[in-house]
Amino acid sequence: MAGAYWEQVHASGLAVPSDRALDDLTAELTTMLGDTDPALRDGTAYSTLATWVGRGVYDDLLTGLGDGMATGLGVGLGERDTDTVFRRSFSGLVLGECIARDIERPLVVGSKVLEWGDRLATWLLRERDLRGFVPGKGWAHALAHGADAMATLARSPHVARPELTVILDVVADRVLMPIERPLTNDEADRLANITMEVLRRELLSLSIVEPWIARLVAGASARATRNDHDPSLTRGNAESFLRSLYLQLALGQRPPEGRSDLLLVMVDALRTTNPHTLQQRSR
Repeated sequence: MAGAYWEQVHASGLAVPSDRALDDLTAELTTMLGDTDPALRDGTAYSTLATWVGRGVYDDLLTGLGDGMATGLGVGLGERDTDTVFRRSFSGLVLGECIARDIERPLVVGSKVLEWGDRLATWLLRERDLRGFVPGKGWAHALAHGADAMATLARSPHVARPELTVILDVVADRVLMPIERPLTNDEADRLANITMEVLRRELLSLSIVEPWIARLVAGASARATRNDHDPSLTRGNAESFLRSLYLQLALGQRPPEGRSDLLLVMVDALRTTNPHTLQQRSR
């Protein structure tokens, strides 16, 4: 019944229904963000909420909606391979939409946006369900969705130099965190995109960014401490992240002003972390 109702809403161009209160519609959509059916979760709940946020339906209620999404980030946090990941992951996406709306049209006090940023950072670092695509249930993609929301946060005028520095630290902490399975679903690219958004703000000098890159280089150069431990789980995420960041710096649109200097730093970083392919060998 719910599916048929929302199909009619979508057929109407996602006009807000007049037969039910917006609070009730929002509560139902919020619950559906955690549904295991991707048609309901992605195709209905997320797309509807994102569209309504973008159209200004929630402009007078944006703080409350964002708070609700921030609460969703904690549902089942710490669990692995359970269905609670969908609620967390898609709540993060909608919270990113709320922040994007505030960037477009200031609606939320700065302290609230920073609070949402703290909640996003905490979730991104504590998330343990790293699955990308879940057969039969669609995309979980918690790290990628969290990265998308954090990239939006980095564009917020409420976020200044200290907060941007913290965002970089969160990225590094997540990239260097020990894992049990390699990340293979564009997570490194999405995490690198956070960094690009930070750099585009032009508020952090090379004296801040270069040591941060050096920390990632150290992680990407680390060796496994046990013979039975896959070394790619020790350094693989940092290696992938550095490659992605270099590509986005070299080829991405809207490059930061200091791109040339940053590219030199990144070339040295890649040569250090890829000695078998990028460093010259003596004959």
